[in-house]
Amino acid sequence: MKIAGSTALVTGANRGFGRHLAAELLARGATVYAGARNPDTVDLPGVTPVRLDITDPASVAAAAELAGDVTLLVNNAGVSTGADLLDGDLAEIRLELETHYLGTLSVVRAFAPRIAANGGGTVLNILSALSWITFPEVGAYGAAKAAEWSMTNALRAQLAGRGVRVAGLHVGYMDTDMTARVTAPKSDPAEIARLAVDGIETDRYEIVADETSRQVLAGLSGGVAALYPALP
Repeated sequence: MKIAGSTALVTGANRGFGRHLAAELLARGATVYAGARNPDTVDLPGVTPVRLDITDPASVAAAAELAGDVTLLVNNAGVSTGADLLDGDLAEIRLELETHYLGTLSVVRAFAPRIAANGGGTVLNILSALSWITFPEVGAYGAAKAAEWSMTNALRAQLAGRGVRVAGLHVGYMDTDMTARVTAPKSDPAEIARLAVDGIETDRYEIVADETSRQVLAGLSGGVAALYPALP
């Protein structure tokens, strides 16, 4: 896919990784819609702000009408509640699933037919190394991302014949507001955005963007013992 001349929509583009993605696409010659629940918070020059709450079907439908010329959809919008799976608020756990899984699916359902009608293009879902491995402190987030990964695989097969390529980006912690309390090493989101767009342009289905994700991917074949060596 050629980024120059394409028309992209990035969800959650008002800050963090989404803003970096929008900036990278813009720099490479794309026309960019920047989706945000409050479009007034979009401050990146050159993009077109779009009101978009991916958990609100009416908002998704309105965005699809407004940005009907899209050929590249980047599903980046997300949330991290930190809810504990055993003792946390079920409403917060539900919010994780409604955002990363059902919300992302809602956006794909709205935009995939339009991308196909526009001659084809790409959907990129921003996943995580935590879709492959998880821990108690990120249990709700990991479960939602694992569901999104499975959804990505299913949609990839379903949309391939319609000229819509579905890709997934796997990355560990990035230096954004969402990980402000994380003390582990973090990637530069601008660099990950560059790698993500490189992956789109080279038609990669799976973009494994950092060493953390590469190590986890390599460990999948080893099963539980390889991924969770601390278990008794």
